[in-house]
Amino acid sequence: MHRACDTVDFLRRSTAQFITPDMRMWPPNSTDLNAVDYKIWGVMQDRVYKTAIRDLHDLKRRLIAERSGLQQSIVDDAVDQWRKRLHHCVETSGRHFKHLL
Repeated sequence: MHRACDTVDFLRRSTAQFITPDMRMWPPNSTDLNAVDYKIWGVMQDRVYKTAIRDLHDLKRRLIAERSGLQQSIVDDAVDQWRKRLHHCVETSGRHFKHLL
């Protein structure tokens, strides 16, 4: 959830029915609504840990390489999943919805 004051002010002015962070209507930080958590990190983790990591430098190198080489189709798939997840979150009024996926 991005809370930068300038961003929130911009969205408040330019987006009809914008829900500000202070309205307590945003769902809690949920891995079910974070594309990096539910999709992208899992893909990267599988690739990075495919073989044993020698040291911290090796881990950093692999993470950077995998992030740089991440296919756009994986990001697109995560975004498509996010729309479906968000719909189910709204449908259940923010309650548990993973069983609907």
